[in-house]
Amino acid sequence: MKKIMIFGNSGSGKSTLAREFSEKYKLSHLDLDILAWENTNPPTRKSLSDSICEIGQFIEENESWVIEGCYSDLLGVVIEKTNEIIFLNPGIETCISNCRNRLWEPHKYKTKEEQDKNLEMLLSWIKQYPERNNNECSLSSHQRLFNEFSGKKTEYPSNQRNS
Repeated sequence: MKKIMIFGNSGSGKSTLAREFSEKYKLSHLDLDILAWENTNPPTRKSLSDSICEIGQFIEENESWVIEGCYSDLLGVVIEKTNEIIFLNPGIETCISNCRNRLWEPHKYKTKEEQDKNLEMLLSWIKQYPERNNNECSLSSHQRLFNEFSGKKTEYPSNQRNS
C-alpha cells in the first residue's frame, strides 16, 4: 500500500509528479490547494481544523494515495500517515519556468485566462520561497519536514527524476 507525500515550492512539479504516480500506481490523488482555500475573492485560507478534517476524510476513504502541496501545517498531518515523502526542490528559476509553461489547471481555475491573470502574483510568490522563514510554505519549513522524517525519503534538486 503506497502512501506518498510530495511537497515543494509552487511550480516545483508537485502536481505533475503526483499525477504520474497516480496513474502509474493507481493511487488516489489529493492536491492540498483544493482544500486549503475558501472559494472567495480574493481567496482566503480555510480554517486549519476544516482542512485537517477533509484530509482525514480523504485518507480514511482511500487505502493508497499520493497527496501533494506546499502547506507544512497540513503536510504535518499527512506525514504521520505516509510511508514515503518526496521533496521537490529544483530552484527558483526552474519553478518560474515551470509556471510560465504550465498547462491550464481546470481543478483550480475556470479558464486558462483566469489562471494566467494570477501568473505575476505567483512568480513573485515563488521568488520569496527562500525568504519566507517559518512560513508554512517556506523552504525552511519544507527542509524541516524532510530532515525530521525517518522513513523513505527523496529530494529532487532538479526536474530530472525517475518516477
